[in-house]
Amino acid sequence: MKIIILITVLLQAFNFGRCHLEVVQDEEVLNLIRTEKYVVVLFSRKYCEPCDNFENELTSLREDLVETLNAWVVKVEDSQLSRLYSPDKEPILVFFRHGIPLLYDGPVNDEYILHTFTTNKEPLSKELTDNTFEHLTQASTGATTGDWFVMFYSTDCVECSRLQARWEAVGAYIKSRINIARVNKGGSGAVTGRRFDVTTVPAFILFRQGKMYRYHLHKYDVESLRDFAQSWYKNVTPEKIPLPKSPFDDFVTMVVVYMKENPWLLQLALGTFLLGLFSSLAMKFVQKKQPEKKKSDKKSKEKSKNK
Repeated sequence: MKIIILITVLLQAFNFGRCHLEVVQDEEVLNLIRTEKYVVVLFSRKYCEPCDNFENELTSLREDLVETLNAWVVKVEDSQLSRLYSPDKEPILVFFRHGIPLLYDGPVNDEYILHTFTTNKEPLSKELTDNTFEHLTQASTGATTGDWFVMFYSTDCVECSRLQARWEAVGAYIKSRINIARVNKGGSGAVTGRRFDVTTVPAFILFRQGKMYRYHLHKYDVESLRDFAQSWYKNVTPEKIPLPKSPFDDFVTMVVVYMKENPWLLQLALGTFLLGLFSSLAMKFVQKKQPEKKKSDKKSKEKSKNK
């Protein structure tokens, strides 16, 4: 009888382990992201029914994810990292490919989750630079490579960093029709940023059939960005795509942009100019007075001699 009870307890423990994801801490998650090719992370919290529903779906397809992707499938509760990938509350499901996050934005369905992950095993967003932008997009020469939805960012922009997982999710929805890319306005894409008059980040521009459409909304959720790229851009006034700037024109633009970003420099330059102007006028005034004084002294000496 005792043996039967022991076997029953062991089976229950085994089944319990199979029905729950492995719980890890933030440090372990970061280590997995750095070292493993594929990692699926459920950001969860306690006493959360939607979180439990997601966990049940993930548990049912965990073996498929391990078999098809050799992926780690883990859960972390009340994590400080969750806001790096989504502004929403838990549950948040993120698929890391070579460390690049993709936010899952679909239904709570194991088949849909598996399809999304297995069809997006590689990062979707291309990194464009000043040297590669025109060659890959052909934005001003006919756009024969298709439409491009481009996010301009900078490494010191916190919101831009938090957008990466959502941007990959946008790419997962539109990749069959539209290319997505990123341009580092503060680094390797500075010239390109000035070419398209991008002054603040994050900024989004859709390049379509020789025209460009700017995303003016301050809503950076997956649905809003996806809808803009697919159809909502028609509500925006299209702009003609400017040709690449010559080095001189780009230098002038760079100076203008820098002065706008640093207005104190303009005030300093204006103050220096006015100071120089007043100094020049004062010098001319002094020089004009000196000959008159010398002439007056000469006349006085001549009068003294005549006496």
